[in-house]
Amino acid sequence: MAIKDVANGRGTASDTGSGGGDVKAHFVFIPLMFQGHLIPAVDTALLLATHGALASIVVTPSNTGRVRPAVDFARKSGLRVRLVELPLELAAEGLPEGADDVDKVPSELWPNYFRALARLRAPLESHLRAHAPYPTCVVADFCHAWAKELAASLGVPRLCFFSMCAFCLLCQHNVERFNAYDGVADDHEQVVVPGLEKKIEVSRAQAPGFFRGIPGFEKYADEVEQVLVEADGVVTNSFLEMEPEYVAGYAEARRMKVWTVGPVSLFHQRTATLASRGNTAAIGADECLRWLDGMEPSSVVYVSFGSIAHAEPKQVVELGLGLEASGHPFIWVVKNSDQHGEEVRELLHKLEARVAGRGLLIRGWAPQVLILSHAAVGSFVTHCGWNSTMEAITAGLPVVTWPHFADQFLNAKFAVEVLGIGVDVGVMEPVMYRPDQKEVVVGREVVEEAVRSVMDGGDEGEERRRRARALAAKARAAVEEGGSSHGNLLDLVKTFEVGAGCFATV
Repeated sequence: MAIKDVANGRGTASDTGSGGGDVKAHFVFIPLMFQGHLIPAVDTALLLATHGALASIVVTPSNTGRVRPAVDFARKSGLRVRLVELPLELAAEGLPEGADDVDKVPSELWPNYFRALARLRAPLESHLRAHAPYPTCVVADFCHAWAKELAASLGVPRLCFFSMCAFCLLCQHNVERFNAYDGVADDHEQVVVPGLEKKIEVSRAQAPGFFRGIPGFEKYADEVEQVLVEADGVVTNSFLEMEPEYVAGYAEARRMKVWTVGPVSLFHQRTATLASRGNTAAIGADECLRWLDGMEPSSVVYVSFGSIAHAEPKQVVELGLGLEASGHPFIWVVKNSDQHGEEVRELLHKLEARVAGRGLLIRGWAPQVLILSHAAVGSFVTHCGWNSTMEAITAGLPVVTWPHFADQFLNAKFAVEVLGIGVDVGVMEPVMYRPDQKEVVVGREVVEEAVRSVMDGGDEGEERRRRARALAAKARAAVEEGGSSHGNLLDLVKTFEVGAGCFATV
């Protein structure tokens, strides 16, 4: 039974939580319930648990199944991890039944969905007060502006969690801080990002700022920025050795500590959960591995646009024909194939027959990290979501960058212009959430050329692969004992443990 502090009713560290032994610190993780945010937040929570902390992870019902396999495995391994499942008040915000699953929420209802998430504050606080041990730190996705009031009411520090790199954060921050777009009338005109040693150019369309330019989120964008300013620190899925100048630059610009703890997906390299992160895969791990085992080393191109980004039907056709023409074996994750119409579905079936033996189409969720870590995979055609970019880096793979929206343009620039591991397809503006939706952005010839280029065996291609392999070695070293991310995880536990210095709860 937890020992109660009579003065304030808090459980002390003597409560064992899950797994036995004293709890050094209790981190409450509040992910954004989008796959690209949820998965790395859970991985980070599990990593902190490996260092003696208790991690409580807040989820809504539709997301429980997505994270439970990893959490259950961690608990069986003796780690202190809890799931706190809280339902969303959907009707109160005009959301239909089933909208707890963000994949089923149309983009025009996203403001409603975010308001529904904010309603979790009161029930979450009640839960945390009722279940010992008392939290020592709230780690909330930067999108959750309401977490400020939660942490303040609980009397504990609050960290902002970013599932993105410091380069992206610093570029976005500097563009806003220095008013880089002032006087620029054209949203597609390139401007130089201020305050960086390296010349990086972006447009307002590519890097408008978090939630900027999205209808219904004008006020929310200001709230997110203000809440970030008042945070007690930042946690990111990155590693210091990859971008030391950008980590230091962002910490200095924000005047707060930045803990890089990635690549967080490497938690699963030593567990049986490698293929079970996120949604249930549309292909069995064994089947996927058998197919890959039949391919030559570094010969396969993996193609996936993540959990949100999607291609229009005619773009799907161009992508498929470009992959076929490249001549390289490929695994292509085709999302929403049932929504593409009979003509496109028929084309995909014919394409599948033509490339039988060298092309594998996965219709739905794929065990991405499992695939990328296989020796047969030689490159990744990606939308440049940060999870996918980081997973490519961790696997030591060069990438074809095909950004769709949000931070993906900056991630693409980071891969191509800073790290030197990418080939760009030339997308210059967002292809999602726009009124004048373009059906074809990248033609089949461009797809073919990009794939051939990234798989090229010449000097330029080999140099990209060399850089990618070197980065992968640094990534793995970062999470091992003595590495920067390993040290930052230890420092987080020490900084926010019960009674720790200036961060002690009041």
